Amino acid sequence: MAGPKTLQKLIALYRVKTGEAEMDPSKIADFAILNGVKLPTPADPKKLLVQQISQAAREELRVDRDTGRPYRAYHSLPVQQGGETLFYWIDIEDASRAQMVRSTNRRREHVVGELVQLSFDLDHWAAANPTDKPIEVEYDFALDVEWRKASGDEAPEAA
Repeated sequence: MAGPKTLQKLIALYRVKTGEAEMDPSKIADFAILNGVKLPTPADPKKLLVQQISQAAREELRVDRDTGRPYRAYHSLPVQQGGETLFYWIDIEDASRAQMVRSTNRRREHVVGELVQLSFDLDHWAAANPTDKPIEVEYDFALDVEWRKASGDEAPEAA
């Protein structure tokens, strides 16, 4: 199985060889196989089941009977065990305030990390394209959240 660095080099080689700007990962996989990359070993069946359970928990929505709005049924809860962080799931109906704060902080940190990386990406794009108008992103989402809630389109796209 090839590591991320090898695959990143293969992506770059694929781009050079094909000249494609918008690349289909399936075609890149075919290219990688043709260039000697061994297919990954199938995952441990229990690990795969654990991933599927986590995905199912992440995706389960319920509807608030008073507002009619969807909410996530289960929340990921970071738990320290033996020097490592594991993630358990807790039903929102059973979660204490402290558990919801831990879960919320983790999700917020994920969003902040994504926005920081987006700002780095856009800074680089602007520097590489100095004659184009820079792409500006509003990082205060309070109004967006309120508009989305008011529009009735509050269901998450994907987690």
